Amino acid sequence: MVVFPNCKINLGLNILRKRKDCYHDLETVFYPIPLTDALEIIRDTELGILPNDLRLTTSGLPIDGNQDNNLCVKAYHLLKKDFPALPAIQMHLHKVIPMGAGLGGGSADGAFALKLLNNQFHLGLSAEQLIAYSLQLGSDCPFFILNKPCFATGRGEVMDVIDLDLSAYQFLIVNPQIHIGTGWAFSHITPAIPKRCVKEIIQQPIHTWTDALINDFEAPAIAQYPEIGEIKATLYQQGAIYSSMTGSGSTVFGIFEKGQTTELFFPKHYFVYRG
Repeated sequence: MVVFPNCKINLGLNILRKRKDCYHDLETVFYPIPLTDALEIIRDTELGILPNDLRLTTSGLPIDGNQDNNLCVKAYHLLKKDFPALPAIQMHLHKVIPMGAGLGGGSADGAFALKLLNNQFHLGLSAEQLIAYSLQLGSDCPFFILNKPCFATGRGEVMDVIDLDLSAYQFLIVNPQIHIGTGWAFSHITPAIPKRCVKEIIQQPIHTWTDALINDFEAPAIAQYPEIGEIKATLYQQGAIYSSMTGSGSTVFGIFEKGQTTELFFPKHYFVYRG
């Protein structure tokens, strides 16, 4: 069985306060984007019991690090603890979504792995239970269980599905292949309560978002990596109604009128998606 984990963008991202558990409270709107990876899971009759119960192969963009840290692998072992009868599997992940880019690609892969395992092996888990499992994988993962536009608070796991349809517009997503560590990003933020809530701002017409809908990570990221600011300026020059960095960066997106043509001359190593 094959699924296609999609990415997300953040429409506004305010860091409100640091918590006693060292996480941060935030507010943002998660919006799904149809840029996808591909994930396949099949039963593996050649493998035995633990610890040799999963084989992961990958293609597409290279994935750094130990496979044991892959969120798809972690998703399987997380469920295996509570469902010991879960069979041995082969898992193949084809990566298209840039990693460490603020698009939530890894989080999507982990969440979709949970959903796929639940459906394929009839575990009977509810959306609420899947959200609880996914939060153990990462703060962004619960969004991908719902995978609908959401106003998110807490660590990002407290979600309120909202009526936000941007299908009348087209998106341009540009990643300059700059990796911004989450720890570095948070170290350059001074948490504060914003004057206006993100949820209130996104209810207004998109052309009013430019000076109101802010990603707190954007200013320090641009100060450190001017290319990010240059991408944003280029998207506005090409007619974007709204443009912003997503997540902790470094990806920048622009929202354009449907059918609008753009002339872009980004360096060849940049990742560019139109959708």
